Amino acid sequence: MTTFDNGKEPFEKNSPHDKEFKSKALARRNKLLGLWAAEKLGLSDDKAADYAKEVVAADFEEAGDEDVFRKIRKDFDAGSVAQSDHQIRRAMEELMATAIEQIKTQG
Repeated sequence: MTTFDNGKEPFEKNSPHDKEFKSKALARRNKLLGLWAAEKLGLSDDKAADYAKEVVAADFEEAGDEDVFRKIRKDFDAGSVAQSDHQIRRAMEELMATAIEQIKTQG
């Protein structure tokens, strides 16, 4: 079962704790996504970490995931990285599940 089954978000929107968890999970997912994209772009370790920070920062442009998706898509196009929109979105979903598991096991 994935975190997005039946179109439902994996978070409740009612409690402050759930909002905090969602915020942490999104930030973690974006960092993981940035590292994934950096590898595809052929960036070195230092540059990969900086790129991951850029991806995290991109999420503050607007609500939702589209700002992060657009950044990755734009950078892949500029870097001639052959990844479809579907592959990027699938990575976003898979890395969200990874981020949620990482946070749950840490605390």
